[in-house]
Amino acid sequence: MSLTLGQPVPDFTATATGDTQLTLSALRGKQVVIYFYPKASTPGCTTEGGDFRDNKTAFDAADTVIIGVSRDGIRAQENFKAKQDFNFALISDKDETVCRLFDVIKLKKLYGKEHLGIERSTFLIDADGKLAREWRGVKVKGHVADVLEAAQALHAGE
Repeated sequence: MSLTLGQPVPDFTATATGDTQLTLSALRGKQVVIYFYPKASTPGCTTEGGDFRDNKTAFDAADTVIIGVSRDGIRAQENFKAKQDFNFALISDKDETVCRLFDVIKLKKLYGKEHLGIERSTFLIDADGKLAREWRGVKVKGHVADVLEAAQALHAGE
């Protein structure tokens, strides 16, 4: 399935940190940033999550909720969140339901071997539940600043 800019994002419910079930439609009325990362507690994912954590106040001011997603189990997500002091929910998507909805499972190469994994990607959903922006094949450095700028512009009605 492929999401299209300007179209509604299909609703989903997923297991999240804090022993919760997170449902996308329950966040209607707020903008939502969903970012997908390959693996909890790895250097790039820790840096990216830290950048979102450190900019959460600015995202809050733009009425934007941050959600991180990976295929790690809920225990790994809870540990990652606690160790890094993340101030937003992390979704455990072991069955890849949310990953496949956003089409972020890609063939990757590691040490010459091919495997399916998460392509680092971020999506900005507007307050009406429509896909406003997407970033695929993300490079961590400077990425969160770009997402924040887009969230602020969307909130301002630009």
